[in-house]
Amino acid sequence: MHAKLQRRQALTDARRTLVLDAARAVFLEAGIEGASIREIARKAGYTPGAIYSYFESKEAIYAALLGESIQRLQAAVADAPVAPDSPDQTLAAKAQAWFDFYAANPRELDLGFYLVQGMRPRGLTSELDHELNDHLYQALRPCEEALQAMGLDADNALRENTSLFAHGVGLLLMQHTGRIRMFRQSADALFKAYVAQLVQRVDGGPRQAGLFGGTVQPNSTDT
Repeated sequence: MHAKLQRRQALTDARRTLVLDAARAVFLEAGIEGASIREIARKAGYTPGAIYSYFESKEAIYAALLGESIQRLQAAVADAPVAPDSPDQTLAAKAQAWFDFYAANPRELDLGFYLVQGMRPRGLTSELDHELNDHLYQALRPCEEALQAMGLDADNALRENTSLFAHGVGLLLMQHTGRIRMFRQSADALFKAYVAQLVQRVDGGPRQAGLFGGTVQPNSTDT
């Protein structure tokens, strides 16, 4: 009986993954407003009724996709090293972790920013919006904690963490759209420079290239 239940669960999980993969493609093509359960079902090879046995709406599918994306982001940040006696090193590692995650996975950035770019999350309930944004914030929270460990109070740490995220996302968008090339700059190098300057501003001391193990090359370009 146990083995049978395991096989049934494995089949359910596989079908759910197939639906999510199909939905991801549809959302990227049409957006959440242009997508439909019928089109998701067609791409997955199921009937619309079969989709509803896994998800109650296309909004729920989108939320599941974004939720899984944020879980992968959280794991990437959690895996970044922590230096208990050097919060500046922790800040650099954690910030680079989320930046690298979105740099390597531009589609994840596209998916997430439908909710977090400050635009109204059309078609999503307020509950889903708040829940997903809270999960994203928790992924960025280690940077804020490192800033507090460096001596900032809670309000200033939040403000600096917000600015850090905004700066990094702006660079990522320029990289993914190719606009960074018009400046002949590297998004990664500029982000590293921003973090180093942030550390210097917070701790008040000179910050050399040791944070990242190399000097910044501002004239290099991203491919």
